[in-house]
Amino acid sequence: QVQLVESGGGLVQAGDSLRLSCTASGYPFSTYAMGWVRQASGKERELVGATIKSGASTYYEDSVKGRFTISRDNAKNTVYLQMSSLKPEDTAVYYCAAAKSLHSIVILSPDYWGQGTQVTVSS
Repeated sequence: QVQLVESGGGLVQAGDSLRLSCTASGYPFSTYAMGWVRQASGKERELVGATIKSGASTYYEDSVKGRFTISRDNAKNTVYLQMSSLKPEDTAVYYCAAAKSLHSIVILSPDYWGQGTQVTVSS
């Protein structure tokens, strides 16, 4: 069955960096767009960013532009979220998402979701 397994979350201080990983199985990874979505406590899920099948193009939500980078390794069925200059407002559960189209991720309607990993940024 399809699985998206995130890892790399944790507790960090403001200004620190952290890298999340999401390893996928059960579907043809290289033919799917991949993205990251986050949900802070008491708030709606929001898109962090997404990348097309090849990884050659990425889309980022404005608040993370210049601080977060999404990359993917199709040989390892893994997508990454490199986060730098972290802020307390980045605290959230981060979810990996997969979809046949980038648009589906952008509108928060992917085909598959991961279980999420907690990122907490202390001030």
